[in-house]
Amino acid sequence: MKKDINFPQIEDVFVSVVKDDEGWKVYLLNRTDKALDTVMITSKGYGVKEGKEQKTSVLRHMMPKIEAGEYALVEPIAEEVFHLNNEYWVSFYIDGQLYDKKYIFVPETIIKENLSFIPELKLQGVLHQ
Repeated sequence: MKKDINFPQIEDVFVSVVKDDEGWKVYLLNRTDKALDTVMITSKGYGVKEGKEQKTSVLRHMMPKIEAGEYALVEPIAEEVFHLNNEYWVSFYIDGQLYDKKYIFVPETIIKENLSFIPELKLQGVLHQ
């Protein structure tokens, strides 16, 4: 059972939402010194607008490996869902150990005032730790 599995704390793996010439995109950044193996990411949006519950489809992404110091494009994201909780549930292995973490961009956090420079991508974005 999941409660019996030891999930060590994730450090130096981040989700970032950045804007480039084509629009907004979500990236997974591996700032560790080891490769991430068998990376699984589920993404979904959920929340309430004008008293009505809203949610997006659940998307699933699989990446065989993200090397140390590298990054990977997860998906494009539309500005129309920034008012929702945008959740990215990330699981991967490092040296055979399973890691698992949810990154949630709460409503209205993907805004101009929260942008910072993301060196790997050479773009402005919101970095979730």
